[in-house]
Amino acid sequence: MNSRLTHLDSQGRARMVDVGSKSVTHRRAVAYGEIRMRPELLRLIRKDTTPKGDVLTVAKIAGILAAKRTDEIIPLCHGLNLDCVDLSFSLKPGRLSIRATAVSHGVTGVEMEALTAVAVACLAVYDMVKAADKEMVIGPIYLEEKEGGRSGHFTRRDGR
Repeated sequence: MNSRLTHLDSQGRARMVDVGSKSVTHRRAVAYGEIRMRPELLRLIRKDTTPKGDVLTVAKIAGILAAKRTDEIIPLCHGLNLDCVDLSFSLKPGRLSIRATAVSHGVTGVEMEALTAVAVACLAVYDMVKAADKEMVIGPIYLEEKEGGRSGHFTRRDGR
């Protein structure tokens, strides 16, 4: 494992990484997140009968918009030209699972964009249905896979 933290300078102060000399490569990242809730609320989402409307479409759009603006909310992230951001949803017993895929051809990875998309999609779901279940729990959220760049291909080993 490479433990070198690239967002710190030699004195340990925060810095933005200089990516100017890096090669443009195909970059892809997949992040996972979930929001746990009561089964009856999941049924409402599945049937698209929640009072505020189509929860999954709102969450998808929120996730895509968030990915596109990651550099505005994560201080040291670079602004990226994303080729694609997509979110998929799976309703499972007691939880809604969300997967976000971000793709770019660039000089830096898209892990933060995929993670941001998942996190904001979870928050959008929470906002849409919080009146029906204030005990929802968001998490875990994590990187499942990334490819491209100097560090190569990464796949999460624990198989979650």
